[in-house]
Amino acid sequence: MSRPHVNDKKDRRLVGDEEKRLLTAAGVYGDAGEIAFIITWAIETAMRRGKITGMRWEHLDRKDRVLLIPETKNGTPRQVPLSTVALSILDALPRRIDGRVFAIHAASISRAFAETCKAAGIEGLTFHDLRHEATSRLFEKGLNPMEVAAITGHKTLQMLKRYTHLKAKDLGGEVRVTMHIHSAFFILMAMILAAGEPLGQFRHPLHDQLYL
Repeated sequence: MSRPHVNDKKDRRLVGDEEKRLLTAAGVYGDAGEIAFIITWAIETAMRRGKITGMRWEHLDRKDRVLLIPETKNGTPRQVPLSTVALSILDALPRRIDGRVFAIHAASISRAFAETCKAAGIEGLTFHDLRHEATSRLFEKGLNPMEVAAITGHKTLQMLKRYTHLKAKDLGGEVRVTMHIHSAFFILMAMILAAGEPLGQFRHPLHDQLYL
């Protein structure tokens, strides 16, 4: 009998007080604090680095609290819902003449983030890991896979599984934790089957022996 495939891909999320330390270090970074805004924005929206630096003010719909991403990795435009925290970031930013929301470019984000992590004493964390963090937090808030995919823009369910690392304790309440995680797990399984995709080997967050 073959053993279940074990996905040894590193699962990296913010732990302990890392978020606080990261933002503290980012706040004194030499870019007028822009990297701190970008870090928080990434956690709030699950947006990729390139999409964050490509944001423009004309793509913001303040009334409906959404941001348009006209060109995505999947080839289709999408709207990103904006939280109160995300909107507060926009309120704190000056309006640039060129229409861009952030002055920093994509390559500079990686460098600034690495230096910020070093200053905060954080190891093994990349900017892209914030997308893992954001996606997992959406599940922890009780959203189902279809709702999460609509926000993050994932079209391939296999990719959505890779990004999701639930922290059950953060859902609050043992019964509610179990209900949310079971619901997300089995809805995801149904979506994969309906799409005709292979189930793979995605471990249930609460049951080591239960795989998709």
